[in-house]
Amino acid sequence: MVQRTGAMVLGSGLAVVLAVFLAMTGLLEIKVSGKASAQSVEIRSAAEKLAADIEAVLKQPRYKQAHWGILAVDLESGKTLYELNPDKLFIPASTTKLFSCACALDAFGPDYRFETPVVRKGEVSSDGTLRGDLILIASGDLTLGGRTLPDGRIAFVNVDHTYANGFANADWTEPDPLAGLNDLARQVAASGIRKITGRILIDDRLFEHAESTGSGPIRVTPIMVNDNLYDVRITPTQPGEPARIETRPQSPLVALDAQVTTAKKGEPLRITLTALPGNRFVVRGQIPEDSKPQLRVFEVEDPASFARGLFIEALKRAGVEVEASPLVGNTPRDLPSREETLKLPRVAVLTSPPFRENIKLILKVSHNLHASTLPILVAVKHGKRTLDEGLHLQREFLAKAGVEVDTISFGGGAGGSRADAVTPRAAVQLLRYMATRPDFPVYFEALPRLGVDGTLAPAVKEDSPARDKAQAKTGTLLWRNTMNDRFLLTSKALAGYLTTRSGRKLVFAMFVNNTHLEKANDSRIEGEALGRLCEVLYEAE
Repeated sequence: MVQRTGAMVLGSGLAVVLAVFLAMTGLLEIKVSGKASAQSVEIRSAAEKLAADIEAVLKQPRYKQAHWGILAVDLESGKTLYELNPDKLFIPASTTKLFSCACALDAFGPDYRFETPVVRKGEVSSDGTLRGDLILIASGDLTLGGRTLPDGRIAFVNVDHTYANGFANADWTEPDPLAGLNDLARQVAASGIRKITGRILIDDRLFEHAESTGSGPIRVTPIMVNDNLYDVRITPTQPGEPARIETRPQSPLVALDAQVTTAKKGEPLRITLTALPGNRFVVRGQIPEDSKPQLRVFEVEDPASFARGLFIEALKRAGVEVEASPLVGNTPRDLPSREETLKLPRVAVLTSPPFRENIKLILKVSHNLHASTLPILVAVKHGKRTLDEGLHLQREFLAKAGVEVDTISFGGGAGGSRADAVTPRAAVQLLRYMATRPDFPVYFEALPRLGVDGTLAPAVKEDSPARDKAQAKTGTLLWRNTMNDRFLLTSKALAGYLTTRSGRKLVFAMFVNNTHLEKANDSRIEGEALGRLCEVLYEAE
């Protein structure tokens, strides 16, 4: 723990020799001042140096109105290296995901796999005709095969496509977002079904639908294809010529009217998006010839109906004749109970990658939609159906983990709820507990690596001594300051694990709340400030 003891000033040569010796051990820092005839030596302890280096960051003019909370402790002993407001409440932003992912990992285990079955309600004739309904039963699979790489991992990029409308460097991942539906459709065909005369339905009754508590897609449902998004990638060509437009998932269910011109180098990027009823979207604007490709996304109106139409198209590609129209909405109202539906004959099943991959995706890219779903999936695992029930179960988990639950507040799983508030101490308590679990390597490896990947990739420069010495969860929450035509960074946060230069293992949590920004992307300055604090901790003894 930092104690602000006064500096010692020694005037004798013996004191100087002693000070130099102690400095060589790393216990003291020396500052020499004065003329040659009358030198003095100011001796600072390692704790005082750490405090001074941290305060040099915190006392910048831009933080005049801001509030800081920091706690850094030794992982093994729990000894405090530095603390500032460790028991005050701070807005955690996406560091909330540390709590929701920990609870979900405890509930499901790292090797759990979602199974999404397709069942038939009716008999199949000798010629392969199903005279009845085909039902895809949504299981809460967060990626539904649309991000699975050949080696079974879930793909991610540092800036996820769900953030595309706010970040110029967002991109989609390589796998086909329809791969899971295509797999199910091929299995249906392989089961002997050649024609379906009844309905194609999505059973999305697994839990009560909710809303995400973060930016990006807002509709939390048991069925997700491409995160319930329609992606539009815009690439410049030659000045005066139309830009190249690519879309995913490709489907006639969506009507896109895109008119984007390639502008000359140096002209501004200007893209406007308009969503109309019935999954009709309009894109207008210009993109300079020297711009990187720009991704923009639209959220679909009804995820279940969208998935239904895409599944019908997949069945047709697999050679199955379907009388039902993909344009009709999903209508599962007269289905048997979910329990009875699950007992119907299976004709296909999609098995997800292990749950550890879901945790990695959520933490690496700070995936709001998936994180918002986690508490509800925890509720389902315990025979319940709502977000409230899931958060009550999360409280039970955190209490058992030794987190002071009565000191904190959560209204969702992603970090954007107005009810979210955490102390640095509670975050450190959770992180220290997770380090004692057998599944800690899964949790740890899912965290972004400082300066390397995920949301921590840009936090420090490539030549930073602390690069790849910390794995931690970031958090960013900002609102438009309409009155002043700028932004208020409600929270920039970072919490996780760090190995110092000497090999010491630390656990830390740091929050800065309420900083003024001229532009939204100026939040990177606070990200770099947190990266600088990691560099300071890296040098700590």
